[in-house]
Amino acid sequence: MLNKISKSLLLFAICIFTSIDSNAQDPAFSQFYANPLYLNPAFAGAAPKGAPRTNLNYRDQWPGIGRTFITTSVSYDKHVDKVGGGLGVLILNDRSGDGNIQLNSASLIYSYNLPVTRTFAIKAGFEASYRMLNLDWSQLTFGDMIDQKYGFIYPTQENIDNNPSSVQYPDFSTGFIGYTDNYYFGFAAHHLTQPEQGFISESQLPSKFTIHAGGNIPLNKYSNNVTTISPNFLYQSQQDFKQFNYGVYVYRGPIVGGLWARNSVENFDAFILMVGLIQDNFKFGYSYDITVSNLKNSNTLGAHEISFTLYMPTKSRSKSFNTISCPQF
Repeated sequence: MLNKISKSLLLFAICIFTSIDSNAQDPAFSQFYANPLYLNPAFAGAAPKGAPRTNLNYRDQWPGIGRTFITTSVSYDKHVDKVGGGLGVLILNDRSGDGNIQLNSASLIYSYNLPVTRTFAIKAGFEASYRMLNLDWSQLTFGDMIDQKYGFIYPTQENIDNNPSSVQYPDFSTGFIGYTDNYYFGFAAHHLTQPEQGFISESQLPSKFTIHAGGNIPLNKYSNNVTTISPNFLYQSQQDFKQFNYGVYVYRGPIVGGLWARNSVENFDAFILMVGLIQDNFKFGYSYDITVSNLKNSNTLGAHEISFTLYMPTKSRSKSFNTISCPQF
């Protein structure tokens, strides 16, 4: 019973103290490029040939402690000649504490496409979002509810009826991508205005900064079955949290596999294994995070992530548009 109580207290400590009185970090996806608008707003309209595309993403983190951190998103974007770039919309839902804490956000995105030379181009994006953070106080547990022998059996004396259950605010982000036929790099800055999101005290949402870069290296480009390796690097910083992601994708025909490592400044976090299928009108990917940090002793069971992208028919490609040869996942 005490072990169960300890796990419950740990779980709610994670949920509460990262969402109410402190500065939380954003939900994260392991298939970074399979959710391009979430990674960098400059990716709006960057699908092959500028085709309209719909992205669906689902992440179940730490299912071993009760499917408590689940993030889903859906996005749509396309290249539009009349506006000189891409338009997109992104909707995200993040559930923590078995749904006791929920973040919902809706974003409108515009990216401007600028061909610099025949071989190099830049895309710059801007994102305007509306975010709503909800907290179900009635489902939370507090220290005064615990009996050492029987667990959570007492009513809490906390005055939760008068606490706000929802916080809503606008949010703004920006980013850019520079790319050639085989190499690419980008930068994104989310939460530029650091909006207030506290329930019972002041708590600003800290800005998040992302740097990503990579390239494509064909190993046998004169063969009918070209194998391409794509080394990549991604760095993210949000207040005191700093994370490094580095790995490689291998493409052969319609099949792609990937291996990534993820670590913060203080500890090595996880390995990410990914496999995907790419077709002309869709792609599908699955990844699993293998926890190697101290959390592996808590039987969190890592994280599962699924992505699906549907490419819709498009007219002939714009003369001013260059496809970004970035990873698919």
